[in-house]
Amino acid sequence: MKTSDLQRTFGCLLSMEESEPLLAAAAQPRRVIGHAAWSGPFPESTVVEDFRRRLKYYFMNPCQKYRARGRKPWKLMLQILKIAIITVQLVSFGLSNEMMVTFKEENLMTFRHLFLKGYKDNWQGSHAIYSQADLYDHIYYLISRYSHLQNLTVGNLAYERVGGTFTPLTVCKVLYRKSNVDPGNDTFDIDPHVEKGLSVWKIFFQVPSNLFTHTNFYLDFKRLLSVNVYLTLKTVNLQTVRHHELPDCYDFHITIIFDNRAHSGKIKVDVKNQVRIYECRDWNVEGNSGKIDYLLVLFDAVVIVACFTSLILCSRSVIKGIQLQFEFSRFYHTFYNKVVSLSDRLEFVNGWYILIIASDVLTMAGSVMKIGIQTKFQSNYDICSILLGTATMLSWVGVIRYLGFFKKYNILILTLRAAFPNVIRFCCCVAMIYLGYCFCGWIVLGPYHDKHHQKDKESVSQLHIFIAECRDQPESGKYQTDVEPSTCCVSPCGCYG
Repeated sequence: MKTSDLQRTFGCLLSMEESEPLLAAAAQPRRVIGHAAWSGPFPESTVVEDFRRRLKYYFMNPCQKYRARGRKPWKLMLQILKIAIITVQLVSFGLSNEMMVTFKEENLMTFRHLFLKGYKDNWQGSHAIYSQADLYDHIYYLISRYSHLQNLTVGNLAYERVGGTFTPLTVCKVLYRKSNVDPGNDTFDIDPHVEKGLSVWKIFFQVPSNLFTHTNFYLDFKRLLSVNVYLTLKTVNLQTVRHHELPDCYDFHITIIFDNRAHSGKIKVDVKNQVRIYECRDWNVEGNSGKIDYLLVLFDAVVIVACFTSLILCSRSVIKGIQLQFEFSRFYHTFYNKVVSLSDRLEFVNGWYILIIASDVLTMAGSVMKIGIQTKFQSNYDICSILLGTATMLSWVGVIRYLGFFKKYNILILTLRAAFPNVIRFCCCVAMIYLGYCFCGWIVLGPYHDKHHQKDKESVSQLHIFIAECRDQPESGKYQTDVEPSTCCVSPCGCYG
């Protein structure tokens, strides 16, 4: 059965008057030799007309159903309300997530400045060292800065305590088990199995100058793969108070890596940071931050209730559509002895309801995680942001369905639906071309790109360099003079003495 058959089935309804009742009295069937026979003057016509009305009513939009039966579009109003509240929820969570991410990034930058010797913000590549003395010097510098952290940092950083004892700084050496390399004779003898050695330093508030001599700290650079320094710091994110949220406590598990795996003469230095966010043990904030925090949890609970109600209503509509699809298949086979095609069967499955159900499930999962974050039971901001962001996107995409209730927008939506398969095919072709170019460019051109060889350089003229050395600000008053310098001098010595 084609779509035209389904449309032909609804054709008689076009001539129906507005005053005609929606549901006619169904004739009583009687079974004859396995088929339905009907009593009455025009039995089959009455049953067909009745079923056509049911189908037409099912495919009406909420506005048409309201005009037909006076049925208020509760589902439509719920969807509009849900879009509003989940958007507000996403904005609220986005602000908190932005503060958390900014705080983590700024602390990571702080650790680089505190513990890496000679670190500069404008570096485009990784920090690197090139001599044995520099590596020893960097490790000694790191331990010294860590020991004097309280006198250096401007933030709220503190050492971690376990059982009343400061957590020590740990240095881990990663080496080949055996490595004898003689480039002059073109020979080498290597055992690629990896060995690790740990050195633990407690916090010294006065670091001795002969620290490495006393600890017998030695590095075999022929075998050395990397040196990893582990340390833990604690802090409190106080900026959330300005947004009426309770501050969180943070544990920063910092790893400073001196990477020598390439054995190219360049040891790359990197800082990695793993963060644990949890509720502070004892806190006191003047004001109503705690009350507002509970209000946010209550708002999230309202969002969950609204989404659960929407999920139930949309699921019920989908189930009704599937049941009506089976009923239509049996009806059409009985009266017309034809089989309904798959495309006509899919007409009964409303894709917008499937979209709303997916959005509701994601919103409820994200809201539960958001409540867990606010109550400090968990701190997985990334997954929560993905769930809430995707759910909000699907909800706003669903607004297109409501635009279809207007005739002008309905034509556009029907055009988009008809062109969608061709657009997908076009995108697949473009994606194949793009992927082919990416792989080719990555392998052939990537290693020779400028970013692998030099830093970004800004072209600055000698004139701008000369002017930049002037430190006088415009409001300093030094520019307020009526004396004009002479412009007729030829010799610099004559003009400026």
